[in-house]
Amino acid sequence: MRREPLILGGGPAGSAAAIALARGGARPLVLERTRERGDALCGGFLSWRTLAALERLGIAADTLNPARATRLRLFTRGRVVETSLPAPGLGVSRARLDALLLAHAERHGAAIERGVTVRALDGGAARTADGALLPADALFLASGKHDIRGTARPAAARGEDPALGLRTRRRGGGVEPLVGDAIELHLFDRGYAGVVVQEDGSANVCLAIRRSRLTEAGDPDRLLQALAAEVPAFGDRLAGDATAIEAIANVPYGWRARDGTDGCYRLGDQAAVIPSLAGEGMGIALASGVSAATAWLAGQRAAAWQARFARATARPVTVARTIRAIAERPTRFAPLLPLAARLGLIDAVAAATRIAQP
Repeated sequence: MRREPLILGGGPAGSAAAIALARGGARPLVLERTRERGDALCGGFLSWRTLAALERLGIAADTLNPARATRLRLFTRGRVVETSLPAPGLGVSRARLDALLLAHAERHGAAIERGVTVRALDGGAARTADGALLPADALFLASGKHDIRGTARPAAARGEDPALGLRTRRRGGGVEPLVGDAIELHLFDRGYAGVVVQEDGSANVCLAIRRSRLTEAGDPDRLLQALAAEVPAFGDRLAGDATAIEAIANVPYGWRARDGTDGCYRLGDQAAVIPSLAGEGMGIALASGVSAATAWLAGQRAAAWQARFARATARPVTVARTIRAIAERPTRFAPLLPLAARLGLIDAVAAATRIAQP
């Protein structure tokens, strides 16, 4: 007897898979570990292609945020470069994005169970924290940056000086008009920060920084102070009321799942972790969810799909990894930034780091 597919994680990748599966006649079950609507640590930027993918799933851009981000602004070492985005994007909190996607999946017929933590995958079944074993004909692994036992991404992917993700929000203090309709990138030694205004008017400040910089600073607050001294414009974005600093360790930027096992489709950050300065993490999440669901509905094996999706993500992830390596050395890169903008190289990078949406 056929068992309905099981989706582990209710973020954008899992919700996109659930919507596509339900539209295809399946009745997937989504297991989400959080009991309440959360707000995952994320840069919060959706590119123009990601917005088009959401529209195809039934999520209108204006329901996420009626304001648009139309410009890219780069800061480093006393230099500022601004250029128009190829097409408007927007800033949105993961709390709002995830809630709308999950609700849409439920309306299409997907079942959602919250507060269920999957500890391991065991022979084509998911083992939960309370010891239950949930079998399924297909597992869709959409746990984001959180690994599940038996499917952990290799430690070597983190590198000798792994990346940390840090996030805080700022409201008031003139931050919103400073950022305006731009997505900003502030480049530092061994890291960078993205800043964008989200639907509630707060500025989402999300950093990818090498662990060595946090070690040198001593704690996240002192790290922000050091970065503000390095790029004063970044310090201006830290004015106003602040939320607590959230962190996630050992983000394996640049890693891709190049092969897989039949019966398990790896989605989102479990399939490919694009450096966040590309602003295409959500695009990869949605593309993987829809593509994997379509493959399963067509009877295509998970291992073959995984290899194919790895090829599809090769160019955007590789380009973004190269740009990240350059951006983390601003002393060498900063003098070339104005020339890169004049030659259209920034637009070319933006285009090269998008993933084709199914």
